[in-house]
Amino acid sequence: MVLQNIEKLREDLRETLYLDLDDFGLEAQGDEVVSKFIGLQLRSAFQPIFHADRAGATLGYEALLRPSIGPADPVSPLFAFSFADNQGKLVKFDRVARTLHTLNYLHLPPDRGLLFLNVHPKLLVSVNAHGKVFERILHAHSVPTRQVVIEILESAVEVDRQLSEAIDNYRDRGYRIAIDDFGSKHSNLDRLWGVAPDYVKLDLSIIREAEANAKVRRILPKLIEIISELDAQAVVEGIENDTQYQIALDAGAPLLQGYFLGRPASASAWRDLAAGPQERAAA
Repeated sequence: MVLQNIEKLREDLRETLYLDLDDFGLEAQGDEVVSKFIGLQLRSAFQPIFHADRAGATLGYEALLRPSIGPADPVSPLFAFSFADNQGKLVKFDRVARTLHTLNYLHLPPDRGLLFLNVHPKLLVSVNAHGKVFERILHAHSVPTRQVVIEILESAVEVDRQLSEAIDNYRDRGYRIAIDDFGSKHSNLDRLWGVAPDYVKLDLSIIREAEANAKVRRILPKLIEIISELDAQAVVEGIENDTQYQIALDAGAPLLQGYFLGRPASASAWRDLAAGPQERAAA
């Protein structure tokens, strides 16, 4: 199945966009698609985002890049993107990462929900040209753009007009929008009103501070309420223990994400977990 997906995509991109998928360095390793690009080995990991009011129900999964130098020497995604940028291959590197995530996303459990994808700040305004390739990849695998959530670091874009135009372009194409790491040092409530995102992911420092500080615990429900008034849903990120989990629930958070609820793992690992022991034994 994995090889069929790669071959189907190779033919489609060659015929429609004259792109050679071989340049992406994609290959199948069991049920997983990996890439070898600019001297790095790239894998996908997925972390679930859960509905707080529905036990075990997922809204979707955030795709996370797991780069390494060889199979056993991991490096950070920040290093990998900076390395690609220094080589003048940032656009292509991002294209490889999105393709990798999409192909692996197809092997998540059937109720996989939304695909959350991070966008590099330098590429945020490249939706018209760069984005067309990604849309073609989605189309080739019957994944509608409305099933993809573009995660944007609001604080990384200094010019309000550029931020608004980029978000409008993504929204016009059917994508949903999430503001990531909101509540960090440079976050701006006024800009949040102007952007009108679908989701607002609270910086992981907030839940940590709420655990240690009663004042922050009292503020958290009000922040979630403000986000709700924007017709957006708050995602409390960085939940790492039961205390933080209870604080998020008490604050009325609709969506939850963190190691306590689910660590990033491969698509096949999540599919096996969803299948249960009986189905795995029968496979």
